[in-house]
Amino acid sequence: MAKKIMDAVDRKILAELQQDGRIGLAELSAKVGLSPSPCLRRIKLMEQAGVIARYVAVLDQRAVGLPVSVFISVKLERQREQALDRFAKTIARWPEVLECYLMTGPRDYWLRVVVPDLAAYEVFLKTKLTKLEGVASIESSFALEQVKYTNVLPLR
Repeated sequence: MAKKIMDAVDRKILAELQQDGRIGLAELSAKVGLSPSPCLRRIKLMEQAGVIARYVAVLDQRAVGLPVSVFISVKLERQREQALDRFAKTIARWPEVLECYLMTGPRDYWLRVVVPDLAAYEVFLKTKLTKLEGVASIESSFALEQVKYTNVLPLR
């Protein structure tokens, strides 16, 4: 479903689902001004088109014992496609890495890693990241406070 095809009602549906993915069809359809059948049809079309990628439970990382967020910038020895692919495929398998971005500028990758404590980060660093072939340098920054976090896209 291309952006052009989505109308204001689709955006309302998506906004509501982003706030509460478990909302009932009757409540959702009432909030967006549709009857349940056309509302469900629109949801199914957006799922099929990949607009709605999946439904998840958003956890509080502190409540599940992972209070430490570390932001890591990584520079590789070479920026060739094979090295970039190898790095990305390896990082994708590590559960501590919640986000990984290929970047422009002086660093090649930006990672967000969550761990229970500093000792766990040290283990991650020594047993995984520093052993990864092709890594030239690593810089870590620890988050002191989370000022804002959202996974809700600003649909307009």
